[in-house]
Amino acid sequence: MSVAVEVRGAAKTFPASPAPVHAFGPLDLDVAAGSFVAIVGPSGCGKSTLLLMIAGLLDGSAGEIRVGGRPVRGPLTEIGIVFQSHVLVDWRDVLGNVLLQADLRGIPRAALEPRARELLRSVGLDGFATRRPYELSGGMQQRTAFCRALVHDPPLVLMDEPLGALDAMTREQLRSDLERLWMRTGKTVILVTHGIEEAVQLADRVVVISPRPGRIVREIEVPLPRPRTLEVCEQAEFHALVGEIRRLFASYGVV
Repeated sequence: MSVAVEVRGAAKTFPASPAPVHAFGPLDLDVAAGSFVAIVGPSGCGKSTLLLMIAGLLDGSAGEIRVGGRPVRGPLTEIGIVFQSHVLVDWRDVLGNVLLQADLRGIPRAALEPRARELLRSVGLDGFATRRPYELSGGMQQRTAFCRALVHDPPLVLMDEPLGALDAMTREQLRSDLERLWMRTGKTVILVTHGIEEAVQLADRVVVISPRPGRIVREIEVPLPRPRTLEVCEQAEFHALVGEIRRLFASYGVV
Protein backbone atom coordinates (compact mmCIF):
# COMPACT_ATOMS: atom_id res chain seq x y z
CA MET A 1 0.00 0.00 0.00
CA SER A 2 1.34 3.45 -0.92
CA VAL A 3 2.07 6.12 1.68
CA ALA A 4 -0.13 9.22 1.52
CA VAL A 5 1.53 11.26 4.28
CA GLU A 6 5.16 11.07 5.47
CA VAL A 7 6.33 13.00 8.53
CA ARG A 8 10.06 12.96 9.21
CA GLY A 9 11.58 14.62 12.25
CA ALA A 10 8.80 17.21 12.40
CA ALA A 11 8.80 19.61 15.33
CA LYS A 12 7.26 22.94 16.24
CA THR A 13 8.44 25.57 18.70
CA PHE A 14 6.49 28.80 19.18
CA PRO A 15 8.33 31.99 20.14
CA ALA A 16 7.11 33.28 23.50
CA SER A 17 8.24 35.26 26.50
CA PRO A 18 10.02 34.52 28.77
CA ALA A 19 10.86 31.26 26.94
CA PRO A 20 9.85 29.58 23.65
CA VAL A 21 7.13 26.91 23.83
CA HIS A 22 8.17 23.55 22.42
CA ALA A 23 4.80 22.24 21.20
CA PHE A 24 5.78 18.84 19.85
CA GLY A 25 8.42 16.74 18.20
CA PRO A 26 10.56 15.58 16.78
CA LEU A 27 8.34 12.79 15.51
CA ASP A 28 8.00 10.47 12.52
CA LEU A 29 4.71 9.21 11.11
CA ASP A 30 3.55 7.37 7.98
CA VAL A 31 -0.10 7.28 6.91
CA ALA A 32 -1.02 4.71 4.27
CA ALA A 33 -3.25 5.76 1.40
CA GLY A 34 -6.88 4.89 2.07
CA SER A 35 -6.37 4.37 5.80
CA PHE A 36 -8.12 6.04 8.73
CA VAL A 37 -5.65 7.20 11.38
CA ALA A 38 -6.63 8.85 14.66
CA ILE A 39 -4.20 11.00 16.63
CA VAL A 40 -5.16 11.15 20.30
CA GLY A 41 -3.52 13.11 23.08
CA PRO A 42 -4.11 15.59 25.89
CA SER A 43 -4.72 19.30 25.32
CA GLY A 44 -1.58 21.21 24.40
CA CYS A 45 0.37 18.21 23.08
CA GLY A 46 0.63 19.64 19.56
CA LYS A 47 -1.68 17.28 17.69
CA SER A 48 -3.73 20.08 16.08
CA THR A 49 -0.49 21.93 15.29
CA LEU A 50 0.78 18.83 13.48
CA LEU A 51 -2.46 18.67 11.47
CA LEU A 52 -2.06 22.31 10.41
CA MET A 53 1.52 21.58 9.35
CA ILE A 54 0.37 18.62 7.24
CA ALA A 55 -2.18 20.93 5.60
CA GLY A 56 0.56 23.48 4.89
CA LEU A 57 -1.22 26.12 6.97
CA LEU A 58 1.60 26.38 9.51
CA ASP A 59 5.36 26.19 9.01
CA GLY A 60 7.32 23.68 11.03
CA SER A 61 10.42 24.44 13.06
CA ALA A 62 12.23 21.28 11.97
CA GLY A 63 11.85 18.19 9.82
CA GLU A 64 9.90 17.55 6.64
CA ILE A 65 6.35 16.56 5.72
CA ARG A 66 5.39 15.02 2.37
CA VAL A 67 1.86 14.56 1.06
CA GLY A 68 1.45 12.41 -2.01
CA GLY A 69 5.23 12.20 -2.26
CA ARG A 70 5.67 15.97 -2.53
CA PRO A 71 7.17 18.20 0.20
CA VAL A 72 4.65 20.49 1.86
CA ARG A 73 5.82 24.06 1.16
CA GLY A 74 2.56 25.96 1.57
CA PRO A 75 -1.24 25.53 1.85
CA LEU A 76 -2.48 22.39 0.09
CA THR A 77 -5.50 23.10 -2.10
CA GLU A 78 -6.26 19.51 -3.08
CA ILE A 79 -7.07 18.23 0.43
CA GLY A 80 -10.26 18.47 2.53
CA ILE A 81 -10.33 19.91 6.06
CA VAL A 82 -13.02 19.75 8.76
CA PHE A 83 -12.58 21.82 11.93
CA GLN A 84 -14.35 21.65 15.30
CA SER A 85 -16.41 24.66 14.22
CA HIS A 86 -18.36 24.01 11.03
CA VAL A 87 -17.29 27.41 9.56
CA LEU A 88 -20.38 27.58 7.34
CA VAL A 89 -21.24 30.83 5.55
CA ASP A 90 -24.44 32.31 6.99
CA TRP A 91 -25.68 33.89 3.75
CA ARG A 92 -25.49 30.65 1.73
CA ASP A 93 -27.88 27.74 1.95
CA VAL A 94 -26.68 24.19 2.64
CA LEU A 95 -26.06 23.34 -1.01
CA GLY A 96 -24.34 26.68 -1.55
CA ASN A 97 -22.03 26.03 1.40
CA VAL A 98 -21.05 22.64 0.03
CA LEU A 99 -20.47 24.17 -3.41
CA LEU A 100 -18.26 26.88 -1.93
CA GLN A 101 -15.42 24.55 -2.91
CA ALA A 102 -16.39 24.97 -6.57
CA ASP A 103 -16.47 28.76 -6.34
CA LEU A 104 -13.10 28.95 -4.56
CA ARG A 105 -11.48 26.67 -7.13
CA GLY A 106 -13.02 28.22 -10.21
CA ILE A 107 -14.93 25.03 -11.03
CA PRO A 108 -18.38 25.42 -12.65
CA ARG A 109 -21.02 24.66 -9.99
CA ALA A 110 -22.79 22.34 -12.43
CA ALA A 111 -19.72 20.08 -12.43
CA LEU A 112 -19.89 19.44 -8.69
CA GLU A 113 -23.60 19.83 -7.94
CA PRO A 114 -24.56 16.18 -8.61
CA ARG A 115 -21.83 14.99 -6.23
CA ALA A 116 -22.84 17.62 -3.67
CA ARG A 117 -26.44 16.47 -3.72
CA GLU A 118 -25.39 12.82 -3.46
CA LEU A 119 -23.20 13.58 -0.44
CA LEU A 120 -26.06 15.45 1.22
CA ARG A 121 -28.34 12.48 0.53
CA SER A 122 -25.80 10.10 2.06
CA VAL A 123 -25.90 11.97 5.39
CA GLY A 124 -29.66 12.53 5.46
CA LEU A 125 -29.65 16.18 4.36
CA ASP A 126 -31.25 15.86 0.92
CA GLY A 127 -34.35 17.68 2.16
CA PHE A 128 -32.33 20.57 3.61
CA ALA A 129 -30.38 21.80 0.57
CA THR A 130 -32.14 25.19 0.58
CA ARG A 131 -31.95 25.78 4.34
CA ARG A 132 -29.56 28.29 5.90
CA PRO A 133 -27.05 27.21 8.58
CA TYR A 134 -29.02 28.88 11.39
CA GLU A 135 -31.98 26.62 10.55
CA LEU A 136 -29.94 23.47 11.21
CA SER A 137 -28.99 21.60 14.38
CA GLY A 138 -25.32 21.38 15.34
CA GLY A 139 -25.10 17.87 13.97
CA MET A 140 -26.63 18.89 10.65
CA GLN A 141 -24.22 21.80 10.39
CA GLN A 142 -21.28 19.46 10.88
CA ARG A 143 -22.67 16.99 8.33
CA THR A 144 -22.74 19.88 5.87
CA ALA A 145 -19.10 20.59 6.70
CA PHE A 146 -18.23 16.92 6.02
CA CYS A 147 -19.89 17.15 2.61
CA ARG A 148 -18.07 20.39 1.78
CA ALA A 149 -14.73 18.76 2.63
CA LEU A 150 -15.44 15.83 0.31
CA VAL A 151 -17.25 17.40 -2.63
CA HIS A 152 -14.11 18.11 -4.69
CA ASP A 153 -13.00 14.46 -4.25
CA PRO A 154 -9.82 15.09 -2.23
CA PRO A 155 -7.42 12.18 -1.70
CA LEU A 156 -6.69 13.31 1.88
CA VAL A 157 -9.11 14.59 4.54
CA LEU A 158 -7.89 16.17 7.78
CA MET A 159 -10.27 16.45 10.72
CA ASP A 160 -9.53 18.48 13.85
CA GLU A 161 -11.93 17.54 16.67
CA PRO A 162 -14.93 17.66 14.28
CA LEU A 163 -17.32 16.18 16.86
CA GLY A 164 -15.94 17.87 19.97
CA ALA A 165 -18.56 20.62 20.26
CA LEU A 166 -21.56 18.29 19.92
CA ASP A 167 -23.71 16.58 22.53
CA ALA A 168 -23.10 12.90 23.26
CA MET A 169 -26.11 11.59 21.31
CA THR A 170 -25.27 13.63 18.21
CA ARG A 171 -21.61 12.56 18.40
CA GLU A 172 -22.65 8.90 18.36
CA GLN A 173 -24.75 9.41 15.23
CA LEU A 174 -22.07 11.41 13.45
CA ARG A 175 -19.43 8.80 14.19
CA SER A 176 -21.57 6.34 12.24
CA ASP A 177 -22.07 8.88 9.44
CA LEU A 178 -18.35 9.58 9.28
CA GLU A 179 -17.39 5.91 9.19
CA ARG A 180 -19.96 5.25 6.48
CA LEU A 181 -18.66 8.15 4.37
CA TRP A 182 -15.09 6.91 4.75
CA MET A 183 -16.00 3.32 3.87
CA ARG A 184 -17.84 4.52 0.77
CA THR A 185 -15.23 6.98 -0.50
CA GLY A 186 -11.97 5.26 0.47
CA LYS A 187 -10.26 8.55 1.35
CA THR A 188 -7.17 8.83 3.51
CA VAL A 189 -8.35 10.36 6.79
CA ILE A 190 -6.37 11.78 9.71
CA LEU A 191 -8.54 12.55 12.72
CA VAL A 192 -7.33 14.55 15.73
CA THR A 193 -9.38 13.88 18.86
CA HIS A 194 -9.32 13.91 22.66
CA GLY A 195 -11.76 10.99 22.69
CA ILE A 196 -10.14 7.61 23.27
CA GLU A 197 -13.30 5.63 22.50
CA GLU A 198 -13.93 7.79 19.43
CA ALA A 199 -10.42 7.06 18.15
CA VAL A 200 -10.80 3.30 18.61
CA GLN A 201 -14.29 3.27 17.11
CA LEU A 202 -13.27 5.10 13.93
CA ALA A 203 -9.62 4.39 13.16
CA ASP A 204 -7.55 1.60 11.65
CA ARG A 205 -4.65 2.86 13.75
CA VAL A 206 -4.47 5.08 16.81
CA VAL A 207 -1.38 7.25 17.27
CA VAL A 208 -0.95 8.12 20.95
CA ILE A 209 0.78 11.44 21.70
CA SER A 210 2.42 12.31 25.03
CA PRO A 211 1.85 15.57 26.92
CA ARG A 212 3.80 18.59 25.65
CA PRO A 213 6.21 18.46 24.04
CA GLY A 214 4.18 15.87 22.17
CA ARG A 215 5.88 12.74 20.95
CA ILE A 216 4.49 9.48 19.65
CA VAL A 217 4.53 6.98 22.50
CA ARG A 218 2.56 4.17 20.85
CA GLU A 219 0.88 3.28 17.57
CA ILE A 220 -1.97 0.84 18.15
CA GLU A 221 -3.58 -1.14 15.36
CA VAL A 222 -7.36 -1.57 15.61
CA PRO A 223 -8.24 -4.93 14.01
CA LEU A 224 -11.98 -4.70 14.77
CA PRO A 225 -14.51 -5.47 12.02
CA ARG A 226 -16.39 -2.73 10.18
CA PRO A 227 -18.82 -1.17 10.41
CA ARG A 228 -18.11 -0.50 14.09
CA THR A 229 -21.64 -1.03 15.30
CA LEU A 230 -22.82 -0.88 18.90
CA GLU A 231 -22.29 -4.63 19.11
CA VAL A 232 -18.66 -4.29 17.97
CA CYS A 233 -18.06 -1.47 20.47
CA GLU A 234 -19.38 -3.66 23.27
CA GLN A 235 -16.87 -6.43 22.56
CA ALA A 236 -14.06 -7.19 24.98
CA GLU A 237 -11.48 -6.41 22.26
CA PHE A 238 -12.81 -2.85 21.92
CA HIS A 239 -12.67 -2.22 25.67
CA ALA A 240 -9.19 -3.75 25.86
CA LEU A 241 -7.87 -1.28 23.27
CA VAL A 242 -9.53 1.66 25.05
CA GLY A 243 -8.07 0.48 28.35
CA GLU A 244 -4.57 0.18 26.87
CA ILE A 245 -4.64 3.81 25.72
CA ARG A 246 -6.08 5.02 29.04
CA ARG A 247 -3.30 3.28 30.93
CA LEU A 248 -0.73 4.99 28.71
CA PHE A 249 -2.17 8.41 29.59
CA ALA A 250 -2.44 7.44 33.25
CA SER A 251 1.29 6.73 33.25
CA TYR A 252 1.79 10.40 32.31
CA GLY A 253 -0.64 11.56 34.99
CA VAL A 254 -3.19 12.71 32.40
CA VAL A 255 -6.16 10.52 33.43
